[in-house]
Amino acid sequence: MQLTDQDVLLVVDVQNDFCPGGRLPVPHGDHVIEVIHRLAVRFAHIILTQDWHPPGHISFASSHPGKQPFESIQTGHSVQVLWPDHCVQGTSGADFPSTLHLPQAELILRKGFRPEIDSYSTFFENDHTTSTGLASYLRDRGFARVFCAGLAYDYCVGFSAVDARRAGFASVILPDACMAIDLNDSVASIEREFSRSGVSVAHSQSLVR
Repeated sequence: MQLTDQDVLLVVDVQNDFCPGGRLPVPHGDHVIEVIHRLAVRFAHIILTQDWHPPGHISFASSHPGKQPFESIQTGHSVQVLWPDHCVQGTSGADFPSTLHLPQAELILRKGFRPEIDSYSTFFENDHTTSTGLASYLRDRGFARVFCAGLAYDYCVGFSAVDARRAGFASVILPDACMAIDLNDSVASIEREFSRSGVSVAHSQSLVR
């Protein structure tokens, strides 16, 4: 697959809390870093995202007395999976791993900072209406295609890939540059969404510049 200057690599939520030893570790989450580094040299443009929750966020099980991590509740806009406290603003868990080295990234987009709503996608909050501003930024920069990598494949990366298509961009998911949680068949569910939404699937080694 030929890359152009209208392509952007979106590196989603590669943060300490999603890596081994973190508060919400994705199995082998740190394995994506080496693949992302190999990918990065092929892209003229890179964007990083960070989960950036305030204490007491609605997505934390600790915010709901009697609830445990990985249970679900109904909110005013969706079913919310409850997670361990993670990626809290200003904590080391919210930081990028020291082994992730992408100084050429042109934007760091923070999401999930509204206390009353979660944000899996880097394009929309989980009400699927409130914008993060990323789509406008990409359009203003003249980007046409978004390549998605990072953590986790079946949540924030996958939702971002689907919403990139919804926002009018060509969208490519790079499974070998992602790791999954796979909670309640979430991998199968997001892959059905890729098919329905027109998200392309590619291997990182197939990308050339």
